[in-house]
Amino acid sequence: METARILCTDLAGLRAQSLGLAEAAGFAPDVRVLEPKGIWRRLPPSLWLNPRDSVNESAVAGPWPRLVIGCGGVGARVAAALRRPGVKVVALQHPRMALEKFDLVIAARHDGIAGKNVIVTRNALHRVTPARLAAEAARWRPVFASLPRPLVAVLLGGSNGRYVLDRPTAEKLAGELAAMMDQDRAGVMLTPSRRTSPEAVEIFRAALAPRGACIWDGQGENPYFGMLGLADAIIVTADSVSMVSEAVATAAPVLLARLPGKSARIGVFMDAMVQDGRVRDFAGRLEMWDTAPLDDTAAAAAEMRRILGL
Repeated sequence: METARILCTDLAGLRAQSLGLAEAAGFAPDVRVLEPKGIWRRLPPSLWLNPRDSVNESAVAGPWPRLVIGCGGVGARVAAALRRPGVKVVALQHPRMALEKFDLVIAARHDGIAGKNVIVTRNALHRVTPARLAAEAARWRPVFASLPRPLVAVLLGGSNGRYVLDRPTAEKLAGELAAMMDQDRAGVMLTPSRRTSPEAVEIFRAALAPRGACIWDGQGENPYFGMLGLADAIIVTADSVSMVSEAVATAAPVLLARLPGKSARIGVFMDAMVQDGRVRDFAGRLEMWDTAPLDDTAAAAAEMRRILGL
């Protein structure tokens, strides 16, 4: 299988988007985590004189494959510096630089960009596929077999500089989830993310575990994909475009748990998902409605191969 070089900083959401695109396009992903070095650690990427020389050499060392994918602002800037005959460069998300520096840009509609070399998607790219959901559901079904139906997957983000999941917010949401379990007789399986503080995890554990909820303790493999595959409904905190994009790629109804804070870009995405009818705001009760997966990953990957002749 042909390889695609992936360049991104060490953020789970960026890695998931890049892996999703590469896998959907039929490439074996070669992930290189970008680490700024020297003085460049203290300067924004827009001021880097030579992006190739500003990061760890292992990320940009040749030989380069035919496809290089840069995700996020840093990834895009370094990837653009590798563009040359025989090496096609794709930026994921708004690259924050001239679009003509890339052979192709794939950005979600909330990024607000357009151009002749731009593919616009409704949601962020990801690794959720029907085959992965089925396989992971079968694998994790015995672990969650004792939980009642309807079975709700709760995906927790955390404070990120724009939104806040602090103690009061965690206590409020945990109380609402506990009330939902009591009133709607729902089973709950919950997974935190790397951004969920230990304090917040303990608040949710104290409120939900006595009611029979299964809460991943961070040990061993994260049952995240298994939870997505098994869920009758999904509740996800509205601080992460990636998590919501993965949730809406399933067939389950998705409820947004809004957090205090504000991001124009993320807010536009969440509101668009509500307007599309694919998600609803969580109001303390379980809601079920007919819905279908919303996923542009496979289509974007196919269009990328067509445009670039790969």
